[in-house]
Amino acid sequence: MPALALLLNAFVWGVSWFPFRQIAGHGLHPLWTTCLIYLAIAVPMGVLRRHAWKGFAAFPMLAVLGLAAGFTNVGFNWAVTQGDVVRVVLLFYLMPLWSVLLAWLLLGERPTGGALARVALALTGVAVVLKAPGTDWPVPSSLPDWLGVAAGFGFAVTNIALRHLRQAPGESRALAMFCGCAFVAGVAALGGTALGAFDSPLRASPGWLGWAALLGTAFVFANVCLQYGAARLTASATSVIMLSEVLFASVSSVALGAAEMDPRILMGGALIVLGAVWAAFARTPTRRDDRASSSPT
Repeated sequence: MPALALLLNAFVWGVSWFPFRQIAGHGLHPLWTTCLIYLAIAVPMGVLRRHAWKGFAAFPMLAVLGLAAGFTNVGFNWAVTQGDVVRVVLLFYLMPLWSVLLAWLLLGERPTGGALARVALALTGVAVVLKAPGTDWPVPSSLPDWLGVAAGFGFAVTNIALRHLRQAPGESRALAMFCGCAFVAGVAALGGTALGAFDSPLRASPGWLGWAALLGTAFVFANVCLQYGAARLTASATSVIMLSEVLFASVSSVALGAAEMDPRILMGGALIVLGAVWAAFARTPTRRDDRASSSPT
């Protein structure tokens, strides 16, 4: 059951690009979609679970967790709505690179030889994915690519914050992440609309409401599945199972024409995933609570 719960979480995030694109087709930008969905989740939770707010006074770093989760969701949701889904998901899963750098800078954990080897493996995979025919350098060449990279970095910061917040109540952590997603997406959406980058949500056709309700329900369900599964499996098992998101995203997007799959993408993706699997088994947490979040929420 815990493994199945994590697979369901990975499935929700692996196919979330589809409802996001359906909503965008009705004129609602993914930033507004992200803001409204998480606002609809955070407000009832904040009212019904008022005791969860007490955790913010005892654990001020919950604010950092919320902001990191918000930046992760903004980048990921925007990227999969507009870009090649497979490329975005692969760039998002550059966890070996970001985890090593952040652990070194923020936690003082000097990288081992194995950690540096995982970084090299992941970077090689990224270079293969990005070095498309006709490009001079293997660097992100579009806004969705950059958003995917930034979202992956935010995901790594989220995991670092969660490591510091092992003693914080689970409901407080969840509330911080939901509120952070609504806040960051809301600020970005208001700024983009004010600058004329995209339309106001008031101009969207009402057909987006059904898709948004479905997506919001799925996100709550996915978060419950994550909390249930991650609390009962080792961190390494959780991380490896959650990599199935790459499979779900790849199969669904290629089948529906939202991504292209060729030998270069397969080879680069295999290197990135291999680095992530290696990193998962390299972690040896000694406490039951030493869990890392394995989805954007």
